[in-house]
Amino acid sequence: MKLKFKIKGLDCANCAAELERGINRIDGVESASLSFMTERLEINIDEERKEELVKSIKKFIKKEEPDVTIEEA
Repeated sequence: MKLKFKIKGLDCANCAAELERGINRIDGVESASLSFMTERLEINIDEERKEELVKSIKKFIKKEEPDVTIEEA
């Protein structure tokens, strides 16, 4: 299942790259792509675990970048 999110408040491309790497390490995330320029996060996840994985991704982003906001696009 492919999901898209709008990410706001990222300070730099390096921060975006670190978040992308971390999200890709979450169990159940098939792939993740985070673009600093467009402020978009696209993820492919296991559809049956959607709620659990979205919650895990949001929690990870808040832990790593507390000032960043994320909303489903």
